[in-house]
Amino acid sequence: MRIAFVYDIPYPWHKGGIEQIFGHESRELAKAGLDVHFFTLRWRGMLHRFSYQNVEYHALGRAYEHTVYRHGRRSIREALFFALRSLELFGHSFNAVITDAFPILHLPIVRAYCRLRGCRLIIRVDEVWNKKYWSEYLGIFGFIASAYSNAALICKNATYVANSEEIAARLEALGIQKRQIRIFAPIIDGEEIRSAIAANKRQRGSVKRVIFAGRLIKEKRLDKWLGIVRKAADIDNGIKALIIGEGVERQKAEALIRRLRLSGRVELRPFYKDKAKLYREIIRSRAVLHTSEREGLGIIVLESLALGTPVVLSESSPIPNSIKRMCSIGNEKSMPSLLLKAIKGRRRRIRKDLDTFSSSGVIHFYRNIGVIR
Repeated sequence: MRIAFVYDIPYPWHKGGIEQIFGHESRELAKAGLDVHFFTLRWRGMLHRFSYQNVEYHALGRAYEHTVYRHGRRSIREALFFALRSLELFGHSFNAVITDAFPILHLPIVRAYCRLRGCRLIIRVDEVWNKKYWSEYLGIFGFIASAYSNAALICKNATYVANSEEIAARLEALGIQKRQIRIFAPIIDGEEIRSAIAANKRQRGSVKRVIFAGRLIKEKRLDKWLGIVRKAADIDNGIKALIIGEGVERQKAEALIRRLRLSGRVELRPFYKDKAKLYREIIRSRAVLHTSEREGLGIIVLESLALGTPVVLSESSPIPNSIKRMCSIGNEKSMPSLLLKAIKGRRRRIRKDLDTFSSSGVIHFYRNIGVIR
């Protein structure tokens, strides 16, 4: 059986949420003996076509970080470029195509391919934006983008994979049939988590530090994050902070660190190539602080909970309630004290109720929806 993944940003060349999900899924399906292909853009270090972890990659065109994000948001030009290059699908035959709702412009091409070839279409949806959010994101073009995205997304013959009950409800509100929607989000690699815990048992909470890991983009609200750290440090001078990530907001973050007089307290590091190193730093830290205003699930949140490191989360976070219930929730006024409480606390309970987010269920899920037999 031949399966194609279609997404412009691949894992592990990039470390975002949907990248990690597709990385887990493609790897697990390939391990099960399926012929798995991944159509994406060609990032630094990639060949035009190559095999990685038993998955055949098709790098359709050169991509650069500065062309994907322009003016702090996703580039329409890059999305159009990827959509046009995804026409290469028509030179191949697949039984199923798995793609993400974003960056949207490729969806009509993928839909047309599946209709002509008679193959299954699976669309993963981690966020559903309303007109207000589109307007905030694209200004005067927001209304057009909202109308187009809804029209491109709705397909009577597709199966939609939502990451939570909240997203499933929003899809229904758009007019998508409930029978078309499934909930599944294989974020956490159980083997990696268990290995990290075993390797760092003696290091748990060894550094009086709060941590963040993720793309450095406007929606992560690093200004709020650093402001909360500043207020907490005013109360407890021993607190340190670590930001792990890369992105268009890095220079602004560096400038704000200097302005808030946090230079000796906050450290900025690029993404780790080895995820075990990231997990080690999460385990060594006393708390994770998350202030993002746009988030599907918040992978760093789920991974931290699985590793046993407390998470302090903004009450305005769009992260699903099923995850919020595992965190300490507050607003800008209360979050510094919640952060201090997490850092000083001794209880570190490793969450066991995260099966919904485990990559070990990939084969069962795709067999259950009839993609594989």
